[in-house]
Amino acid sequence: MVTYIIRRLIWAVVMLSIVSIITFGIFFLVPRLAGATPEDLAARYVGRTATEQQVKLAAEQLGFNDPLIVQYGRFAKGIVAGADYNNGPSVEHCPAPCFGYSFRTRLPVWPDLLDRLPVTISLAIGAAVIWVIAGVATGVVSALRRGSFFDRAAMGVALAGVSLPIFFTGMVSLVLFSYGLHITAPGNVYTPFLTNPLTWAYDLLLPWITLAFLYAANYARLTRAGMLETMNEDYIRTARAKGLAERTVVLKHGLRGALTPILTIFGLDFGLLLGGAVLTESTYSLPGIGKYAIDAIGYQDLPQVMGVVLVAAFFVVFANLVVDLLYAVVDPRVRLV
Repeated sequence: MVTYIIRRLIWAVVMLSIVSIITFGIFFLVPRLAGATPEDLAARYVGRTATEQQVKLAAEQLGFNDPLIVQYGRFAKGIVAGADYNNGPSVEHCPAPCFGYSFRTRLPVWPDLLDRLPVTISLAIGAAVIWVIAGVATGVVSALRRGSFFDRAAMGVALAGVSLPIFFTGMVSLVLFSYGLHITAPGNVYTPFLTNPLTWAYDLLLPWITLAFLYAANYARLTRAGMLETMNEDYIRTARAKGLAERTVVLKHGLRGALTPILTIFGLDFGLLLGGAVLTESTYSLPGIGKYAIDAIGYQDLPQVMGVVLVAAFFVVFANLVVDLLYAVVDPRVRLV
């Protein structure tokens, strides 16, 4: 088991290194291959009103005239150990992880991301709890009552949930439950958990349900398919022949065997949400990482966009690492792989 964990940790570090190389290549190598000069890259940092001399000076200070391998080393060092920026008369230190300074605010990107991270984490965790419980429970019941009215109705709702875009269901739910019935918060409101847990949950209830409706539909269909396959296995018939209670057969033997693909997709979905639920946060105007990413793209704020990409990649890799470790708990055979 220890060897398995060490292998997965090493693989996670390798993946993060590959992601950093790809991110650097997208933002710095691809423009050079397209014909951009160091001055063209520096022009994005100094603004449109800068003179040619100021652009050349910025390119020299930012190191865009150095070889690409040296630039990547500086880039990676900034993430791990921080970076020093030469502003002319003074040198400013950007603490790790340093993603640079925003073009608009002239402030480090990482503290901005930290300020918005609680919103995204709150949204992701609350929605994940709802969609896992609702989706898996619906899938199990549908599999056990295959062909019944509940099965067909549940799969019909699941098909609608997968098909409808989240910005559509979000806007409809706002009109019905916030502005019509006035039973949920109207959006653009977030209360920190430590300030008031009840208000925190009330503010995020509608975004949770809207986001969970999309994911629960997929989990219900996946769980149903897995349970239908698992419940026909020989070891299920053996468990029933031994006289085990049906609940024990379904939950301990049947559902556990169907959990592996569910864990796989959950790791990817949850990691992506931690990197920013872009459409949900934009629809409800929540000040999370997803909304931050949309604003950064709109303003063409390169350091902010790069910071969001790296943070999102970290969460995806971390979530999949946790899922890999959970595999060994759900299915001990995985430890031998």
